[in-house]
Amino acid sequence: MNLLPLSVAHWDQVRAIYEQGLATGNATFQTAAPTWQDWDEGHLTHSRLVAVDDAGRVLGWAALSPVSGRCVYGGVGEVSVYVAAEARGQGVGQRLLGALVAESERQGMWTLQAGIFPENKASVRLHETQGFRLVGRRERIGQLHGVWRDTVLLERRSEVVGAV
Repeated sequence: MNLLPLSVAHWDQVRAIYEQGLATGNATFQTAAPTWQDWDEGHLTHSRLVAVDDAGRVLGWAALSPVSGRCVYGGVGEVSVYVAAEARGQGVGQRLLGALVAESERQGMWTLQAGIFPENKASVRLHETQGFRLVGRRERIGQLHGVWRDTVLLERRSEVVGAV
């Protein structure tokens, strides 16, 4: 498995993996995959990765979104990590998230956060293995298909960027 910068050339496979996540009902409040343009505009231009196999097939992807347009939050990013259904449980998420953390620090990010449905236990465990800690539970934070859902908020503070 190789990690590469995510580009528009990967978009069809990235979108398909995102749609697999949507189908689980436990990945996001979104109900449809965006266009490349919308996805591109909604994510930071750095810290975008894909994991590909030897044949060039995308196994998973990870990227950061800004949490706010306010400059004081310029070093805080929201994590997205998605792994293809057939590649789950094979360490793809670990490699992607570990590399995303390292790249985010190279880019000066001091905090990464993730809002995860508590039912998505694999994603919670994945983030915890990469140094994320549970901040709290946000009850009835939003509706998905007319059903109120909770999320757990996890964060990872850099020990390199912004450390005292």
